[in-house]
Amino acid sequence: GLQVSDLRVNETNHIEPMNFSLKSYSIWEFGQRTDSAGNPHQEDSLFPHFGHATDADRLFIVCDGMGGHSAGEVASEAVCSAMADSILGSGRSSEGQFTDDDLAQALKAAYDALDRKDDGDDRKMGTTMTMLKLHSAGATIAHIGDSRVYHFRPGATADDTQILYATEDHSLVNQLVRAGVMTHEEAMVSGKKNVITRAMQPGLDPRPQADVYH
Repeated sequence: GLQVSDLRVNETNHIEPMNFSLKSYSIWEFGQRTDSAGNPHQEDSLFPHFGHATDADRLFIVCDGMGGHSAGEVASEAVCSAMADSILGSGRSSEGQFTDDDLAQALKAAYDALDRKDDGDDRKMGTTMTMLKLHSAGATIAHIGDSRVYHFRPGATADDTQILYATEDHSLVNQLVRAGVMTHEEAMVSGKKNVITRAMQPGLDPRPQADVYH
């Protein structure tokens, strides 16, 4: 849950910074895949790490890894860690200024980290990346792939509850829906619903860019 006060303008037309009151939660689920020992296989990474989020946090990242054996979790963790270190490093205030240049530096750090992890496998490891950063001017959302951010406005009933915003998946079925080739209902059951059209991977030139929303 997230409650955000509106920007306030005083008599001198000075815009005062945002004040946030948060309750942070994380949910961690395993899919159907298992590793060679039969244990649940998890390629997702979160920042803050699962079980460590607090109401004082202002940066949230979700990455869903993919690739060969063990490569997905390597990619997702590398991106989560590199972006968090870049954004929160150097003693920066968690609710201070955060610019698009800061985001670009964080994405560069993440791609550089992936390049260092590249094992040369033909099946390039990769990951989605979805980020929410709360800061002095509001909120910045950035994403690559099909991991989503939703902005809900709860109502008294389910019918009254609204989805005010959701990121647009970088996926094949979403492209087909937007082109009018496929319906939303068909997309939900399509055998190609897991095919993504943009991801963070090592060794790419040019590097895929994130969609950014303020």
